[in-house]
Amino acid sequence: MTLSVNLYVLILFTVLNHSAFIGSRVVLSLYAIHLHATPFTVGTLMSVYGMVPLLFAVSAGRLTDRVGPRLPMLAGSVLVALGAAVPFAVPGLASLYFAAGLIGAGFMLYQVTVQNTVGLIGKREDRPRNFSVLALGFSVSAFVGPMLTGLAIDSMGHLAAFVFLALLPLPGIAMLAADRLALPRPPAHIARGEQRLADLLGHRELRRVFIVSGLQSIAWEMFTFMMPIYGTRIGLSASMIGVVMGSFAAATFTVRLSLPYLNRRVTAWRLLRVALLSAGITCALFPLVNQAALLMALAFMLGIGLGGSQPMVMALLHETVPEGRTGEAVGLRAAVVTTSQTAMPLLFGAVGSTLGVGPVFWAVAVALVAGSQVARRRPPH
Repeated sequence: MTLSVNLYVLILFTVLNHSAFIGSRVVLSLYAIHLHATPFTVGTLMSVYGMVPLLFAVSAGRLTDRVGPRLPMLAGSVLVALGAAVPFAVPGLASLYFAAGLIGAGFMLYQVTVQNTVGLIGKREDRPRNFSVLALGFSVSAFVGPMLTGLAIDSMGHLAAFVFLALLPLPGIAMLAADRLALPRPPAHIARGEQRLADLLGHRELRRVFIVSGLQSIAWEMFTFMMPIYGTRIGLSASMIGVVMGSFAAATFTVRLSLPYLNRRVTAWRLLRVALLSAGITCALFPLVNQAALLMALAFMLGIGLGGSQPMVMALLHETVPEGRTGEAVGLRAAVVTTSQTAMPLLFGAVGSTLGVGPVFWAVAVALVAGSQVARRRPPH
């Protein structure tokens, strides 16, 4: 198969792995509640997913730079499958911690590698389109994974649902183990002594990419965390809060469909600038609205801004990173994103409890608008 065909095969395997990852978070939390776990215990279990990625994402990226994509993706897929199977093999609350750690580590290794690999497929001008297609795949699995997991739990029970999720990575494992995918060759080798993380952080344009990526992740996490709280405070039902959040998800899918078209007419940095600016304005309006229809419209606008920025960030990262260190840079970005996903809910919760919901939205709005100015002042290559 050609690399262009393998791009879609690779994204199919990514959808399966991500569905297993997202689905495992659903069934793991519901199974823990079934075992009478406290909310604190469930929160601790969820945090285990991010602990390994936070510590080892950069090392995983460096591994990808050294050995190429096949073995890290194979190892990551195997870890996801094994982690999903652990609660079935050893039922009980204690095994869920081990399962969460394995799945979190496995998917981190797979995700860092696949994001590095997609940027190496085809020509430089193909990157925005490739990352848009990859982002569409993540949108599909973010919807399909929880839905199928819920159906599996209702029809077969929690333990059988774990088995179902463990089966999802198997097609990719078989294909990678047989070496049937024509993946890009490993990039130029760089001596280990020269691989200083400070060099990437000191790279002026690459640092801007990391800043924009961090802001996008913070805003995404803020909406996911604060919208249920805000919706409850203004009297929305649980189903209506779900509809509002569904509008956000629908927007991310919609904008990613149009990104290849937009990228042919507008530069990636300009798209990022407009996306961050529109997302910032939308965040500022949220606390001023208490009608469901208007909140749906705002959520859709926010989804357009944030959903469109992520593929552009990945394309720019590959464009600006020093040769042979794309995996390390992708790993560093993953560490930034994981840090925000771990720390921001605690910060948002603390601020929201003391000052109210409005200051949280407005603080993120200010950060996004400032980030749009960082994108405006992009230095030349």
